[in-house]
Amino acid sequence: MAQLIIPKAYRPKLSVLEMESAIKDIKDSFERSLADALGLVRVTAPLFVRAGSGLNDDLNGVESPVRFRVRGDGDAEAEIVQSLAKWKRAALARYGFEAGQGIYTDMNAIRPDEELDNLHSIYVDQWDWEKIIEPAERVLATLERAVRAIYSAVRRCELRVASRHAGIEPALPEELTFITSEALQARYPELTPAERETRIAREHGAVFLIGIGAELADGRAHDGRAPDYDDWSSLRADGGRGLNGDLLLWHPVLDCALEISSMGVRVDARALRCQLELRGCTDREQLPFHRQLLAGELPQTMGGGIGQSRLCMYYLRTAHIGEVAVGLWPESTAQACAQAGILLL
Repeated sequence: MAQLIIPKAYRPKLSVLEMESAIKDIKDSFERSLADALGLVRVTAPLFVRAGSGLNDDLNGVESPVRFRVRGDGDAEAEIVQSLAKWKRAALARYGFEAGQGIYTDMNAIRPDEELDNLHSIYVDQWDWEKIIEPAERVLATLERAVRAIYSAVRRCELRVASRHAGIEPALPEELTFITSEALQARYPELTPAERETRIAREHGAVFLIGIGAELADGRAHDGRAPDYDDWSSLRADGGRGLNGDLLLWHPVLDCALEISSMGVRVDARALRCQLELRGCTDREQLPFHRQLLAGELPQTMGGGIGQSRLCMYYLRTAHIGEVAVGLWPESTAQACAQAGILLL
């Protein structure tokens, strides 16, 4: 388990009933704002997918999904989703959507290998979104436009929360700062990636960090990314690599960077082959999803996920994700939080 952070003299801004009401309002209002900002249609999403389909998210490539057998389907093996990064792209093709159209959905996942701390739970809830783009739009500028639209929705929702709850003041800057992982590593070469994120988020309040997955000058990636959804290998006009990134907010209660979204332009056939080779998993080319992509049967897309509980944590200034979402926690964590006035749901 990662280290638990107990802020000094912490007191929740809201009572339990106020918190639950605020969570509902945040989720309803932000969902509408997100759909309007990106022109998205809501669709129904799966809680599980067939094992071996290639549709489940492998995250950093090492996390194991929850598996079970379906008795009524000849004991076929299924997996609880870890996210819907690839399912959405396949759904856009299957539903007949066209360029400029997109979808979003409520994604509920279980990530049993997650390290448990203030920001991480084995239960994950997020808005997963995906939008079809033209091949010529597979450039960083396309992603940046979407990021700015999402950030505007994030700011509008913060103002709504602040107007409804005394003691919560809006803190997000008007302008979002963009920086590449290469530039951030060059600025703070002595820091770890997490420390770099904290430093830049504290300085600017809200940052989009570009390029997650490719090796940097020190021979290490800023963070891991699966090889088969985000394009983190393509060369950009600035000389760096990666058409993806993370949206980071400064969390004043925990004094750290809070990642609320990961998103990117998705791989095309070239980038997929490149990244599978770099990660040593070219055997995935035989999975149904990957065969479709390599055969040109899937649209070019961009997309990502926006953490619902993470956003609630930020807006409501809570110290632990367990204050806004029910999870499972070690007894030592539950006791330490109770003693500090942190009520885990």
